[in-house]
Amino acid sequence: MELGLEGKVVLVTGASTGIGRATALAFAEEKAHIAVGYHSNTPAAAETVNLAEQRGARAIRWQLDLGRPDSLDAAVERARRDLGPIDVLVNNAVRWPDRAQPDELFETAPPERFATSVNANLIGPYLLARAVVADMRGRGWGRIVNVSTGLVEDGFPGNVSYVAAKAGLHGLTRVMSRELAADGILTNVVMPGFTPADKPLPPGLIAQAGTAAATRRVTHPDDVARMIVFLCSTANTNTTGEAIRTDGHFLSPG
Repeated sequence: MELGLEGKVVLVTGASTGIGRATALAFAEEKAHIAVGYHSNTPAAAETVNLAEQRGARAIRWQLDLGRPDSLDAAVERARRDLGPIDVLVNNAVRWPDRAQPDELFETAPPERFATSVNANLIGPYLLARAVVADMRGRGWGRIVNVSTGLVEDGFPGNVSYVAAKAGLHGLTRVMSRELAADGILTNVVMPGFTPADKPLPPGLIAQAGTAAATRRVTHPDDVARMIVFLCSTANTNTTGEAIRTDGHFLSPG
């Protein structure tokens, strides 16, 4: 299948490790130009750039803080200056919530944690989309994927700030789809499930997570990356405003 991504300028946030790195490298295989977004792990981001270049792509790394609008604007301007007008945005970066206290409920969780999560996990992606959409409108073509979580549909006790912020991405995506599709810009959500990637986890936990999926295995970052790349390609001609699970039909524990 021809994906038509050669020479396209792609911004991927949270691309130093995990799903973000797998996505950046999948775009690199298609000879896109990659801006590797990261927050603080400079060596890992540099490694992603090196791996992308080994696949024949042009790649840079760009540091950003989802909680600081000036950081987002500066990162986009640098990517635009070094690589060209933006064709694709993948909002993958996430700010994980602080560990909840035992038996914490939504009404006992600190309100400041909720505000921090919404600021980074919803407002940050919104501002990034705002910053790049003019390039896409000008070219009459663009793709945006917001990475969310199946917990938006399933719910998960003790994680109200994270789940609510990610749920906001779904509403944002549907509005963007209605407003942008006529200009050739398709916008979708991808929802990974349990996706161990970089940190070693107890084998029992991985086995338990695998049995919770219909495919009887945990999701690999490449599973998610392949879906993202398709949705962001010229092969996707009419899918927009959708929330697509890439978790092997994972059933989140209650």
